[in-house]
Amino acid sequence: MLLLRSLLFALAFYVTTALMLVFGSWLLIAPRSWAMAGLKLHGIICVWLLRVIAGTKLEVRGREKLPGGAYLVVSKHQSAWDTFGLVPLFRDPAIVLKDELKWIPFYGWFCVKFEHILVKRDKAAKALKQMTADAQARAAQGREIVIFPEGTRQAPGAPPDYKPGYVALYEALELPCVPLALNSGLFWPRRTLLRYPGTIVVEFLDPIPPGLPRKDFRKILEARLEEAAQRLVAEGRASQFENP
Repeated sequence: MLLLRSLLFALAFYVTTALMLVFGSWLLIAPRSWAMAGLKLHGIICVWLLRVIAGTKLEVRGREKLPGGAYLVVSKHQSAWDTFGLVPLFRDPAIVLKDELKWIPFYGWFCVKFEHILVKRDKAAKALKQMTADAQARAAQGREIVIFPEGTRQAPGAPPDYKPGYVALYEALELPCVPLALNSGLFWPRRTLLRYPGTIVVEFLDPIPPGLPRKDFRKILEARLEEAAQRLVAEGRASQFENP
């Protein structure tokens, strides 16, 4: 049954995504706000499909902690789910992504349309400077800046591997930083089509004020984020055990 439901969801997910990319292609020449509304709609539909077909629900905690206006979000990244499931939780997110994605037909074109922050990771110093400049421009528009500091998906419970880019953004933006913990990798794991029933929990933690010394900020951010992520993973695993 798990395999069947997972396959049915995969079919629904990819068909929905393809249809929205093709039939929504006119949004490439529409105002960016319209295209962002389409991106949010895609996330909402796919989260709903995951719940209805695979039995995977979503619980969001701590939304009342989010600041008004622009702020920096530093998020754990465990699953492909994070790339669409988090989008509807924000007003107008600008997500830090690898630059190579822009060459993917439709998907990459829309990444450019959304004015996400595309980083050429093979040119470290220049890329870091361009990333901070782009993030400042997006923040000036009142947008949330979202970065996955480990750069790629990490399995739940894996040792952390934080890259320095998020610290550079914190210093350059001079905005509150909201750590974001989750346990999505338990229910949408890497390198498999299986989608497990249960509840993905996304938790916004207390914002870290701007202006802290680099060393202090990094210590506080990583400690809070790892503690919360470990707690959510343990909670998710316990629920899987209780409701196999």
